[in-house]
Amino acid sequence: MGAYGGLIFAFIGFVFLHGWSFYSAQAAVHYYDFVLEEKNFTKLCSTKSILTVNGSFPGPEIRVHKGDTVFVTVHNHGTYGVTIHWHGVKQPRNPWSDGPENITQCPIPPNTSFTQEIIFSDEEGTLWWHAHSDWTRATVHGAIIIFPKPGDTYPYPKPAAEQTLVLGEWYKGDVMAIIEEAIATGGDPNLSDAFTINGQPGDLYDCSNTTTFRMLVDYGKTYLLRVINAVMNEEIFFGIANHTLRVVGTDGAYLKPINVEYIMITPGQTMDILVKANKPRSHYYMMGSPFADTNAPFDNTLTTAIFQYRGKYTPPSSPYVPSLPVYNNKSAAGNFTALLRSLASKKHPVCVPLNITKRIFMTVSVNQIECANASCSGPDGNRLSASLTNISFVTPSIDILQAYYRHIENVYNNTFPDKPPYFFNFTGDVGNNTVYPSLGTKVNMIKYGSAVEIIWQGTNVGAAENHPMHLHGYSFYVVGMGDGNFDNKTSPSKYNLVDPPLVNTIGLPKNGWTVIRFVADNPGVWFMHCHLERHASWGMDTVLIVQNGHTKDQKIRRPPKYMPPCSMS
Repeated sequence: MGAYGGLIFAFIGFVFLHGWSFYSAQAAVHYYDFVLEEKNFTKLCSTKSILTVNGSFPGPEIRVHKGDTVFVTVHNHGTYGVTIHWHGVKQPRNPWSDGPENITQCPIPPNTSFTQEIIFSDEEGTLWWHAHSDWTRATVHGAIIIFPKPGDTYPYPKPAAEQTLVLGEWYKGDVMAIIEEAIATGGDPNLSDAFTINGQPGDLYDCSNTTTFRMLVDYGKTYLLRVINAVMNEEIFFGIANHTLRVVGTDGAYLKPINVEYIMITPGQTMDILVKANKPRSHYYMMGSPFADTNAPFDNTLTTAIFQYRGKYTPPSSPYVPSLPVYNNKSAAGNFTALLRSLASKKHPVCVPLNITKRIFMTVSVNQIECANASCSGPDGNRLSASLTNISFVTPSIDILQAYYRHIENVYNNTFPDKPPYFFNFTGDVGNNTVYPSLGTKVNMIKYGSAVEIIWQGTNVGAAENHPMHLHGYSFYVVGMGDGNFDNKTSPSKYNLVDPPLVNTIGLPKNGWTVIRFVADNPGVWFMHCHLERHASWGMDTVLIVQNGHTKDQKIRRPPKYMPPCSMS
């Protein structure tokens, strides 16, 4: 149970499987129990067992106010080790509870428990939590709802009600077996068999129309949708037939409201959306379809839920259908992303660093690793791989945070470069440039307080596509984005330094570039990776270690008394 086990146990009869809270004048402290366990679910005409939290898919919601603290005791009743990550929560000075496996902790062994402390700071809106071990996040995930501080209000009219919509997917096969087979053979992992909305595939899949998720609404009222993309390997277009979506937030930060017919949301992203029920009373599809501008295989199916008006009327024979962009419409995806702007109000100011002291130019590629006698299942008999700056990340057996904090040698090295060893036409005819990456556990060291700019450059190596890039421990400003190769002279003229969106995950355009900025004021070991799970599994990852500052509040907190043991620690 960890350090808080006795306290939780005293209340176990009342609060088991539920959250409870202590409130003070300043902030609240909440306590949750997450029980990881296998449970049978029937979908797509067959029954299978999946790993869940508290027996539900998606898992339970965590609800807090801005600035609160949460203690979650994770009880692993599964058959293998698992970790939990609190996606988008900055965890100031507290990487010990961030969760990525063998980066900040080792897996929670079966039949043991681990209490994680989740420290909320300036986040406000919708985030989410998910497993961060291999492909377990396919079924182990849920929403984090962060309300304004008590007494504060939304920077928009209060909606009549709120609804969380988790975009996920369903695999008929065992997800852990799927990725294990892909890693063993070097080929592409099997595709998902359906996308889901709140765990339900929807009308268009076999054996699914009786379980389709329905959101009941009253004519004339406005609703807040908290949309989370928990899909493993595809970005998603989402819309509601005949209804305008007013996007007001993303990744736990507010936006200047924009009115759109659809959104493009990448794996890892969240969006807060207002929708007014102002159409004739009827049934309207809420629909998710894939965005995949790539030659790589993808799940090209549609998930639906029903936006259903209350009242007496004759429902249509089939709900109205939204008009969403076709799966490979790169312009539609880019045009939507370009609309996002921070609210930039007095109460929600923008603080973009202007005088950059640390600049990293990082290429993002899908690669190959040569196999003897062309014995693997990837292109040309090779093994599929992926890289950042042509380095395919190798996950160590001892977590990097422990190695850094305790000065354990030979776990990682701090040689991840600030720029590639040489430059070429990244988005053109790349030839054999960097098809084959180097392998290593390399991190980039950053001094506390640095004003950091990272230029992500997509490449045409391998199967080029949009990459949702995610950084743990920080939100960052997306100050620039464009197609083709980044140009030091001309590209900065496209920067938005006035009201760029503040996010934790952003799509890097296919054969394009994205520039982010943040101040390195959160010391710790922070994972950076593509949130397409197959790319992360192939090595499209690295680690940023932000060093301690000089004062106590600029240094990593001490570790908790108990951390899950590492196999070789």
